[in-house]
Amino acid sequence: MKIVFDNYEVCPSCSSLWGFSAYFPEYKLLFDTGSNGRVLLKNMEAQGVVLSEIEYLFITHSHWDHIGGIDSVVELNPKITLFAPASLSKHLLKDLKGMVQELVVCGKKPMKLFDNLYTTGLLGSEMPEQSLIIDGKSPEVITGCGHYGVDGIVLRAKEFLGKDIQKVSGGFHLLRSEREKIMQVIEDLKAMGVREAAPTHCSGDEAIALFKEYF
Repeated sequence: MKIVFDNYEVCPSCSSLWGFSAYFPEYKLLFDTGSNGRVLLKNMEAQGVVLSEIEYLFITHSHWDHIGGIDSVVELNPKITLFAPASLSKHLLKDLKGMVQELVVCGKKPMKLFDNLYTTGLLGSEMPEQSLIIDGKSPEVITGCGHYGVDGIVLRAKEFLGKDIQKVSGGFHLLRSEREKIMQVIEDLKAMGVREAAPTHCSGDEAIALFKEYF
């Protein structure tokens, strides 16, 4: 995974703005698009990510800091398959359908995307959000913001695959959480078999420090 957009510095020549996006070169998949298309494209170029080589785009939820760069990506590379959450505006979904090669609207149920990649399905009612599951020797989950709770997301993925999730990365939505809450999440993840954790974006400095200490 190569982080290409974050509110933390991802490379010396990259710009940092609120939001998140990551690229998986082995799958040619872009995960979310950050909050600003121009910055996303600049950061991708700085890290050697070629836009025309991207074949898939996975969007977690409708917040601006994760969909802000969609237009910039699909306008320059319309030959992609877009995995979009059903919670996006129906008008936006209609527009996007005409801008990409294929639009796959993801609902509440987990499902296979392609190869060994799956969606958790939409979790939560206030801000429905899907996360990405990569099944392999070390199964992992990548979250956008983790509004549903990163522990709940990992539990859904674990139950769906029928095996432990060993790594979780992305936004853990713990920015405004008390230390007690953060420690409970850490304990829950460890109890579920998680061995590696890479929190960023909306996880918060304290959570990042604690996860670094315990993982």
